[in-house]
Amino acid sequence: MAQGWESRVTSETVQGNAGNPGVQTRVVLVMGPSGSGRTTAIAALEDFGYETIHNLPLSLVPRLIDGPLDRPVALGLDVRNRDFSVARMIELIDRLTHNPALKLELLYLDTQPDVLVRRYSETRRRHPLAPADAPLEGIRQEVDLLAPIRARADVLIDTSAMTPHDLRAEVGRWFDMGHVARLVVSIHSFSYKRGAPRGLDMMFDCRFLSNPYWIPALRPLTGLSPEVADYVASDPRYREFIAKVKDLLLFLLPAHVAEGKSHLSIGFGCTGGQHRSVAVTETIAKTLAEAGWQVSKRHRELERQAQTLPEVRTGSGA
Repeated sequence: MAQGWESRVTSETVQGNAGNPGVQTRVVLVMGPSGSGRTTAIAALEDFGYETIHNLPLSLVPRLIDGPLDRPVALGLDVRNRDFSVARMIELIDRLTHNPALKLELLYLDTQPDVLVRRYSETRRRHPLAPADAPLEGIRQEVDLLAPIRARADVLIDTSAMTPHDLRAEVGRWFDMGHVARLVVSIHSFSYKRGAPRGLDMMFDCRFLSNPYWIPALRPLTGLSPEVADYVASDPRYREFIAKVKDLLLFLLPAHVAEGKSHLSIGFGCTGGQHRSVAVTETIAKTLAEAGWQVSKRHRELERQAQTLPEVRTGSGA
């Protein structure tokens, strides 16, 4: 899976509800900034058996959904539509979420601004929100505009390092109708200074590990950097901590499956949410995935930093 973060989606497979009012219809809304891969994702969902419509005006969505649906639906929505607004989009999400006949999931495709700039440069396209300016200006406007919707995502896929083939495979991992229902494990890193994320089922404190913040060369980096990960792992208590957490989770996850749970959320916290908790989250996510579990991860504080949209930079930095 490409590096990045993504939020949860329940693994329950739901079919159409035509002639069977007791079964929910799966409705997937596909959003993300221009150039993030929406067209590829919509095409993949169509191949997976969804009825798909791209760039549908928001005002037409309720009319479509209120009609008879005999299979899952995927709708690509775009800020360029004439009736689009963030308030209207959030109102639509709330309306569909409270419809008992529907199983709504918001798929958000995220991409780093410098990658979007490169994609626009390669295709020589103008950004739709800033046709007279450099693409970066339009990218910033669109990402700012979509931030409240991004926060509502059920599935968030970072496409920055993905090829179209990679994206199709990742969309299939979440939405292919042939996949067997499984427990989805969501792992979060966070800062205790900002409080624990809502909805955690389990939480582990990583503040006892050696803190890279006090090493000047490591301070601006994150737990995604090999240098930071190696430093955290050099703590003599690290290996035993990881082993015990792994053993505990591999013991508990089958029990949650037996209880019929579809999602389990696990948090790892440290002081700033930038170094230790990120490194541990990456390690545990990889460990559980290698053990065959369906795992997603989200780095809350890194995500928050990314939303500030600094000048496009290269190299490693906080």
